[in-house]
Amino acid sequence: MSVVPVIPVYSAEIEQQVTPWTVRELMHNLAQVKHSKATFVERKHFSMLKEPLVFAGTLLYTAPGKLEKYTLVPKPESILLDQDKLTMQSGDNGKQRVVSLREYPAIWAFVESIRSTLAGDLETLNRFYKVSMEGRGGKWRLILLPLDPKMRDMVVEIRIAGSNEQINTIEVMEAGGDHSMMEITKDDS
Repeated sequence: MSVVPVIPVYSAEIEQQVTPWTVRELMHNLAQVKHSKATFVERKHFSMLKEPLVFAGTLLYTAPGKLEKYTLVPKPESILLDQDKLTMQSGDNGKQRVVSLREYPAIWAFVESIRSTLAGDLETLNRFYKVSMEGRGGKWRLILLPLDPKMRDMVVEIRIAGSNEQINTIEVMEAGGDHSMMEITKDDS
């Protein structure tokens, strides 16, 4: 009886399962995106409401520090983040509120969860969060646990999931038990 040698066959799928993928690699991939446009649907679940509140609109990102959120449903609202300045406008009255994030550390930490992820800025994420990751390039999830006690009083955990260099969902678990889920669809136009 002769023994037939088994010749290993290379498989990219097997290679991906064996080779570890790191947060640094994910951040490098995200940092390559210099401009992105997407639509979003956000569902905010509050314990006192039977149904979630639903918001929808568009998101624009320009590296490294500009993020724009235009909510169209249920009412017009815009949020513009440019470096450390946050400009909010609600409704049709045109009134704006501008705040410096340095004056509001808890809001700054929350904003950086999204902006620093988009920019692939692990150093800034580590300044505000304990960062861990699950998955690989084709399907990954960042888990962000706030370091600042004031932030932890508001938010327990933020989960940002995606594939390759695209963020698909942002889930925020609040300290009081409320939570929100934003689903993001990239606009290729």
